[in-house]
Amino acid sequence: MLEALTGTGLAASAGLNAYIPLLTMGLLARFTGLIDLPGGWQWLANGWVLAILAVLLAVEFVADKVPVVDHVNDLVQTVVRPTAGGLAFSAGSSSETVTVSDPGSFFSSNQWVPIVVGMVVAFGVHSIKSAARPLINASTAGFGAPVASTVEDTTSVVVSLVAIVLPVLVLLFLVGFVILVPWTLHRRRERNREREAARAAGFRV
Repeated sequence: MLEALTGTGLAASAGLNAYIPLLTMGLLARFTGLIDLPGGWQWLANGWVLAILAVLLAVEFVADKVPVVDHVNDLVQTVVRPTAGGLAFSAGSSSETVTVSDPGSFFSSNQWVPIVVGMVVAFGVHSIKSAARPLINASTAGFGAPVASTVEDTTSVVVSLVAIVLPVLVLLFLVGFVILVPWTLHRRRERNREREAARAAGFRV
């Protein structure tokens, strides 16, 4: 169960920022004893891989804080974040963390399952993030973009660390996500109705 929560937390984190959970796992595996990556995922701790992830994170960090550019970035990340989520879930759910001292063969019979699960989790979080950002930009004239992005990045870091060190707390994030989904959908419907009303008023004039 803890392996599943670790993988879910890392995949959800990837839905906010594709590179933070992968970089977190790689750095912790390379420089600490908090996580022991399984044999097939040792490459995440490779120096070159960590450097590439750091560069990609820097690009994402800047692009996601600029209005309009953040929307384009979200479109590109529609493929990247779920992919990263699949990798993060698969690596995290089968790894030995400081909390899981005896990882079992949770997904040993179907190795593709954790990747698909991680992709679905990351895509769900990414979809809510992408839907909420235009609402934030519109309501703040674009000034909310860097604030929202910083909150998302911070959340991604915190969730990644919690998923590895104390995965049971991932449940709190999942509860918050469930609450946020209907709110975002409601606000998006309201935004669409406001646009339609504005267009109708313009035609009447």
